[in-house]
Amino acid sequence: MTEADVDQRIRALIEPFNKKGVEIKNETSFANDLEFDSLTVMDFVAEIEDEFDIIISMNQQAEIENYGQLISAVHKLQDS
Repeated sequence: MTEADVDQRIRALIEPFNKKGVEIKNETSFANDLEFDSLTVMDFVAEIEDEFDIIISMNQQAEIENYGQLISAVHKLQDS
């Protein structure tokens, strides 16, 4: 699966969590732009893990601050 495929699938998953209708770009920050709290992050990560059949560790989650980093991380996890 290419990064573009991952991007497309995650864009569909993020839609219900994007309450303010923020335009999603690689630089879009989960904390600042989308205003995700810790519970929202946990729910969103669970959706991604289910969709892609992967596990995103707490350490990995802590390093992912924006949308572009998430796409790269999920793409790499799929390849492993």
